[in-house]
Amino acid sequence: MKVVIIGGGPAGMMSAISAAQMKNDVILLEKNSELGKKLLITGKGRCNITSSINIEEFIKNIPGNGKFLYSAFQNFNNNDIINMIERNGIKVKEERGNRIFPKTDKAQDVLNCFIKEIKKYKNIIIKTSVKVEEILIKNGEVIGVRTEGENILCSKVVLATGGKSYPLTGSNGEGYKIAEKIGHNIEPIQGSLVPLIADKKICQNMQGLSLRNIKMQVKDIEKNKKIYEDFGELLFTHFGVSGPTVLSSSAHLLRYKQINRLLKEKQIKLLVDLKPALTEDELDTRIRRDFEEFKNKEFKNSLDKLLPKKMINTIIELSEINPYKKVNEITKEERHKIVRILKNLQITINGFRPVDEAIVTAGGISTKEINPKTMESKLIKGLFFAGEIIDVDAYTGGFNLQIAYSTGFTAGLN
Repeated sequence: MKVVIIGGGPAGMMSAISAAQMKNDVILLEKNSELGKKLLITGKGRCNITSSINIEEFIKNIPGNGKFLYSAFQNFNNNDIINMIERNGIKVKEERGNRIFPKTDKAQDVLNCFIKEIKKYKNIIIKTSVKVEEILIKNGEVIGVRTEGENILCSKVVLATGGKSYPLTGSNGEGYKIAEKIGHNIEPIQGSLVPLIADKKICQNMQGLSLRNIKMQVKDIEKNKKIYEDFGELLFTHFGVSGPTVLSSSAHLLRYKQINRLLKEKQIKLLVDLKPALTEDELDTRIRRDFEEFKNKEFKNSLDKLLPKKMINTIIELSEINPYKKVNEITKEERHKIVRILKNLQITINGFRPVDEAIVTAGGISTKEINPKTMESKLIKGLFFAGEIIDVDAYTGGFNLQIAYSTGFTAGLN
């Protein structure tokens, strides 16, 4: 049987491998000049291959239609991808948060493993720099694809063109148009795992500052309801906030009821505990100790031991204490206000950065129109979907790549 796979990312490559294992003749079409361009930038160029947690926990880390993926994960799980990578000569290691990386810290080595695996199968033909314009359908069934240069006849097609994040790698959303043209519904496209636009005055003053080991929560002030909380790293930027904790929070925020209205009305706040290891009393004791040491200095010169330099002016402004006031003149009430700010720094969230700055795309081909056991379209016989083009998305930590492998393997298998 002849199978055409559109897209040479991790989902498409995995589809090619499993389809070839089933003795199909496979043509893998990629519009870039080489395979796996987006894979090379994952994990900041190191490639967070997958996570070591069990599949039940995996599902909990996929806020976007996670239960749809049970069968796919049973077909090809995190141990399977680790075995494939190691079988092709690259050892892996586990880091904080159950994240699996190549020991070499090079995404290129992971891509090379995929290419090695593909080359084991003589029934896979790779064609790069080929753009697919249309999937050919007759009587509700796939009969081939049309590229810029030719029609390729086949009986099965896997559409694995990715989402709309990182468009410079080729993920520009054209797969949605191809699917929509033949009758599939596309759930609204937006960025998930995307930086957040926030209070410019606070964030721009601290632009470039990266904080580790902070505790954060995103809160709906109107309902006094916690939407998301996390512990880890946060980065201040010229437009707002980013970093792993913020990116994961965005996956929750974009699904929160009436989020656009709440953002407009400034009812969503990021609350940051800058000193989570200390209680308010312990932090007060620490500040008193520093103030005793610097009692003859001005307030603006007394916080160097407590805070990063880029943060000091912002905290002073929020405290409303005269920066030139002598430390030994600061009142108990003023000191307690500093404690409250450090334990509960409030930043107003105003919106999301564009989808092309997101790590993954939320939205895509509706899961209601895909058979979860096979990844085949319920509308068109012989059409399958794999990877980010499907309306599924997860947190950071290797989960989105595992979705690509598992759905790709399942599509190719069937």
